[in-house]
Amino acid sequence: MKPRSSSLRRNLLAGVAVLWLATGLWQVSKPLAPGTFTDSGDLPAAAGSIGFLHDLTYQTAAGERVREQEIFDAVFAIVDAAETLAVLDFFLFNDQAGNAGASFRPLSRELATRLVAVKRLRPGLKIIVITDPINDVYGGAPSPLLQELIAGGITVVRTDLVPLRDSNPGYSAFWRMFIQWWGNSPALSWLPNPFAEGPAKISLRSWLALLNFKANHRKLIVADRADGTWTGLVTSANPHDASSSHGNVGLRFSGPLAAHVVRSELDVARFSGWEGVATVPAIPEAGEHDSRVAFLTEEAIRIRLLNAIDATRAGDAIDLAMFYLSDRKIIGALLAAAERDVRVRLILDPNKDAFGIRKDGVPNRPVARELVAASDGRIAVRWYQTQGEQFHTKLVIVARAGRVVASLGSANLTRRNLGNYNLEANVQLDVARTAPLAAELLAYFERLWGNEGGNLHTVDFDAYRDDSRVRYWRYRLMEATGLSTF
Repeated sequence: MKPRSSSLRRNLLAGVAVLWLATGLWQVSKPLAPGTFTDSGDLPAAAGSIGFLHDLTYQTAAGERVREQEIFDAVFAIVDAAETLAVLDFFLFNDQAGNAGASFRPLSRELATRLVAVKRLRPGLKIIVITDPINDVYGGAPSPLLQELIAGGITVVRTDLVPLRDSNPGYSAFWRMFIQWWGNSPALSWLPNPFAEGPAKISLRSWLALLNFKANHRKLIVADRADGTWTGLVTSANPHDASSSHGNVGLRFSGPLAAHVVRSELDVARFSGWEGVATVPAIPEAGEHDSRVAFLTEEAIRIRLLNAIDATRAGDAIDLAMFYLSDRKIIGALLAAAERDVRVRLILDPNKDAFGIRKDGVPNRPVARELVAASDGRIAVRWYQTQGEQFHTKLVIVARAGRVVASLGSANLTRRNLGNYNLEANVQLDVARTAPLAAELLAYFERLWGNEGGNLHTVDFDAYRDDSRVRYWRYRLMEATGLSTF
């Protein structure tokens, strides 16, 4: 009986291993969900229909701490003017501050109050808020803020992450086989909440869901106005109190681009269980304009960005301001551009601050060291000098003879953000180098690079240089396997 028992155990383990492997392989390559991997194509944009926005926190030459904030003022203006439909999609929409013991702008409360007030003023206005289940800690701690929106007549859609591909297949295959079937309840909470201080607890099920490291990471709003036109904003900023001092960028737009945004977002809402009806705007005819814009999601962002970088030649320039840089295809493209005598400059977050928790610089510091060393110094790196907040910007500017191409929005340059895993949304624009918008984008980067006016924005590469091979290979393993938060 003993040999038969051992054989049965071996066969059982082999069967589980095969099922685990098959599940992992399927979940990284299965068909993409509707509304994802979107490329609207290049759409003509009239002068004045596009506007660049930024948030910055920095120290003046006199040592004063300054916060410049434009993005959510623009979001609130879009909400106030909404007439029949407003669609918002934000990854973080909460007042949780983690371990960061500082005062913040109450962005989540400001936005929630605005939405409820506008809905009360115009009852016929349909407001759809799409967000990530992280705000309810994956069902383990229901959000009072989201419940307040629902009570105010606003549709709240918590994104169903199950249809998305798995960026962390080794763990997520185990999750799908054995854990996802469990229910979740705040009554079962006994573990510390990683997103909030105090006695609040969450369940083991919430922690196990978190380890999938997947998200609807989009950040945008789009709405119509009384005159029948549509306007929107794609950004790197969240209505999240603890993120309110972060550096961020955004692009405000009006015109045909909005229709593509609405269509993608309603598809996400539908595969997440929303069964409502909303009028999708028609894509209007656009006249001939010198500027062009495109709405891009997920891997379409990387494809377009690689095309822009690969098209550069000697004398062109690539300026990159980024919270996370780790994608191997982007890194290879930057090194190849430097070999062609393209000027490449990077402003990176030093990856040292995360809501009161000290980080060790992975992935940006090992990546920066690789780029500087492998390019023999032709790639120049400066660090944004954060002091508790994050340089959360996601912006790439490619300047060629006569044209400037820029990509900005929610997507970090990482495998998870660019490989059809997370939900992401960027706008890519292509404008004449003489256009005011091109000048504004280039001036923004120069301001940070050169510490314009004596203000402290960035510091030299050596300030956070990291030559550790252990951290470098840890980053490579984390990037390749998905066992990471970036």
